[in-house]
Order: sequence, then structure tokens, then C-alpha cells
Amino acid sequence: MKPRRIAVLTSGGDAPGMNAAVRAVVRMAASFDIATIGVKRGFAGLVEGDVRLLDRRNVGGIMDAAGTVLGSARLPAFRSPDVQRDAVATLDSEAVDALVVIGGNGSQAGAHALASLGVPVVGIASTIDNDLVGTDVTIGFDSAVSVAIEAIDRLRATAASHERVFLIEVMGRDSGHVALHAAVAGGAEAFAVPEDPIDPDAWLAELAATWRRKRHAIAVVAEGARPGAAALADLLRAAREAHGLAEISVRATILGHVQRGATPTASDRLLATRLGAEAARRLAAGAHGILMGSDGGEIVASPLADIVGRIKPLDPDLLRLAAELDA
Repeated sequence: MKPRRIAVLTSGGDAPGMNAAVRAVVRMAASFDIATIGVKRGFAGLVEGDVRLLDRRNVGGIMDAAGTVLGSARLPAFRSPDVQRDAVATLDSEAVDALVVIGGNGSQAGAHALASLGVPVVGIASTIDNDLVGTDVTIGFDSAVSVAIEAIDRLRATAASHERVFLIEVMGRDSGHVALHAAVAGGAEAFAVPEDPIDPDAWLAELAATWRRKRHAIAVVAEGARPGAAALADLLRAAREAHGLAEISVRATILGHVQRGATPTASDRLLATRLGAEAARRLAAGAHGILMGSDGGEIVASPLADIVGRIKPLDPDLLRLAAELDA
């Protein structure tokens, strides 16, 4: 049955393109005569009843905005069935028939929990980490990689000018998708990701050999890699004499949250718009309990039950290519 009123929220880490997804949900829902309310601060706002009406006009002009106009928050307490029931109570009190959840793994786990309580839910894959199964690419990933590549390009100029080694740390606590893609697209000489542990001594020896040939080098390190960028920089400084490179200059640059606040790229805006529109269209058709994602450029739906608790692995072909290019 077609819902009369839906809610939309953004949850977890903000990702460039979330606003484009919200806009698409609201406008596509309106085309089906479905009203939309926006939930502030993710699941925290849902539990507290922090909501406002959204319409075509008040989602205008947000397509290019970074972050999320609805706000976001992390709510570990949402794992509690009692807290989840409080969220359901808010939906009931606001006469909401269905919910759209825009976010990553933790957000979709929350979506699945609400679906298990009988709430019609559709998820939208949105995380800069790109580690959700059920989709080739997530909202925000392209923008985050673009920021990392811009940083690599700039730091390479400085590295060449001053004959330095730069170790650039990008976001990715549990996943190396951003680091791997940025390393390949940015022409880095080395990379380190959580999924593929390195031998620090051998890794640093290769980096030192690269510096010896070129008198500069760039390495991309995911924040979840061990050792991290700062520790690897310290190890390389300590090993300079052993490599016969007393003059080598090493810097660690932490990009951190600057990757989150990027203006969304055209690719992220388009992906977010397609996913948001299809989420509203599926709800209008009575579908729910699914995650909207992309497969080879086509918009697809996967059961939330198949998404929760899984992490998308790195592309083995891209990993192999990166290793071959570094050789």
C-alpha cells in the first residue's frame, strides 16, 4: 500500500551528496502525493522526536551543499530494543508510514532493526568508506577520493621541490577503499590499507629505494592501517642511516575530516539523486526492507538482511594493479 507520509534521515558520518539524496526523496515522494518529514540528527533525533516538514521548496538549493542539512549523530544506545521502540513511537506519533535511512553500515543496521519491528524502511547507501555490500559505489566516495587526489597532487609538487617523502593518511578506519583508489589514481609510490597488512621494514625499504631513484616519494596510508602514517614516518626517520639515506626528509600529512566536508562531485550528486528518487519510488510501490545501491551503473535493491554485518572487500584486481605499478 502506498504510504501517505514518510520520514527521511541522514545518519553516521556525513558524506558529500547526502543533501542531493534528501532532495530527491522529497521531490519524488511529492510526485506521488506523499508528504515527507525530515528527521534532525539521525536516529538521535528520531528517538527524541526532532522532526520538521520538508517540501519541494525547502529542499531547493541544497544539491551542492556539503555535509547534511538534516544533521547527523551517532547513537550507540540505538542497539537497545527499548530505544528502537522509542523511535517507532515517534514515527507513530507523527503518522509516518515509512522511513528512508541515508547512511553507511551502522545506519543500515539501525534501519534493519526498525524493519524487524515492522517499520517499512528503505536504505540508501551513503558513506565515504565505500564498504557497504549491495552496491558498487556509495554516496560520498567519489568526493572523498577526489579530495585525497588533490592533496596528493599538491604534496607531490612540494615533495619534488624539497626532495621529501610524504606519507598521506586518508580516512578509512576499517576499510581501505579510499586509500587504494587514491593511491592508484594519484600515482602514489606505495600504499597501506587495513585489509592487507604490510611488513613495515620491507615496505619502508621499497619507499626508500624509490626516493633514491627519484629524490621524492608519495605513500597513501588508510587511517586504520597498522602502523599508521605517523608511526611509519617515525620508523623511516629512525632507519635513515640503515638505508644510507641520512639526508632524507620525511613528512606525515593527516587529511582527516577535510575529506568529509567536500562539495559533492557531479558523480556523487547524480548517484545520490538516482538512489533517493528510486527509494521514494519503491516506497510508493509498497516495497521496503531494502537498500538502494548501484550495480554496473544500474540502480538495484538488496535486502537489508543481506547487508547488515558484512563489509565489502577491496577489489582484488585493483589491489593487484596497485602492487604491480608500485613494483
